[in-house]
Amino acid sequence: MVTPKDDLLRIETHRSGIFKFQAGINSLTLQPLLDRIEDAHRRFSSMPILPDVAIKLEREILVDSVYGTNTIENGGLTEEETAAVLDAPPEKAKEESALRVVNIRKAYDIAEGYGEYWRANIKSKNHPHLILEEEIFTDLHEKITQGLRHADNIPGRYRDNPKDRRTQVGNAAHGGIYTPPKCLDDIQMLMATFVKWANTAPIYNLSPLLRAPLIHYYFERIHPFWDGNGRVGRVIEAMILKAAGYKYVPFALSRHYLEHIDQYFSLFNQARKAEEKGKDNPNQEFVAFFLEGTLTVFNQLHDRINEILGYLLYKSRLRDLYELKAINNRQYHIINNLLQVGTTLTLTDMQSQLWYNSLYEKLTAKTRARDMKGLLEQQLIRYVGDGEDRKILLPIINIMA
Repeated sequence: MVTPKDDLLRIETHRSGIFKFQAGINSLTLQPLLDRIEDAHRRFSSMPILPDVAIKLEREILVDSVYGTNTIENGGLTEEETAAVLDAPPEKAKEESALRVVNIRKAYDIAEGYGEYWRANIKSKNHPHLILEEEIFTDLHEKITQGLRHADNIPGRYRDNPKDRRTQVGNAAHGGIYTPPKCLDDIQMLMATFVKWANTAPIYNLSPLLRAPLIHYYFERIHPFWDGNGRVGRVIEAMILKAAGYKYVPFALSRHYLEHIDQYFSLFNQARKAEEKGKDNPNQEFVAFFLEGTLTVFNQLHDRINEILGYLLYKSRLRDLYELKAINNRQYHIINNLLQVGTTLTLTDMQSQLWYNSLYEKLTAKTRARDMKGLLEQQLIRYVGDGEDRKILLPIINIMA
């Protein structure tokens, strides 16, 4: 039995008791945060992003996002290993740890495809936001878990727990253990009702910045699959934002969740317990956490674009000076090697490097000093500190080659 009331949809399941879907937020108190995000979005969207900058930024976000969402679920690969898998042909992924990464990338492609189809064929004044369908969830789950070993999981298929088995989510450190619905009849009923609720006017007409975390939250509450629920939920959240026109930020949020993983998990349970106690606006803190993360990511990406642009301009100036013979071959190679290091070195550290010694193998200390003086005069480097232990800095923040 389903009983709707404004943004509340209450359903009595066969075996899992009563389940409620509701906005559960005070949108007025969240409005200042929404306004700040929209302002950050406008500033971010107005930035002239050069093709080289866009390519570098998109790759960084992809690696960060896949690494973030995979590591939350104990993915097992480092960020560098994740990048290597993403750079390789998908068919090279033989180990399960690599296949997890490839599967997430494929799920991202499906999400992008849904968004593009929506914008091209359905989006209108009457339907300004993404309409959710149950098939989206099962398609994403099929891609995310395809080929992965699990005793029970079938890609694209809902759970049906045996009578003597419960699915448990969470732990005591993050606010407690939650037991989601376990029988297939209840899961099917809840998923159908969930999708219907997500498309009802009170929820559909919310800002996508409010609707996306609510969809994420209630999907995790149902927890319909044996494996991959977290990855599916985060992709769905990103897809809603992407379809609404937010670039870069939606998938970048996965890394933010990883960096604040204790709060991320705890707030799921906090919202659930607040609802059980009948508190007003039980989902407020979880949605606020999402909004604060979104604003943080916008600001981080804004800064990162400036950094990448600064790096590319620095590289361009370096080439110009070299071609104009304002710096010599040794100076050119010093800067390129410092760029690859990506961190500060002391003068002593640099002079101990094999590449540096090969440049000056038959040259005097006076020549070495003259070359460094020239780099200082061209403002390609600067020093911090004194003597041989002074640090060599390049005039770029967080250089990444």
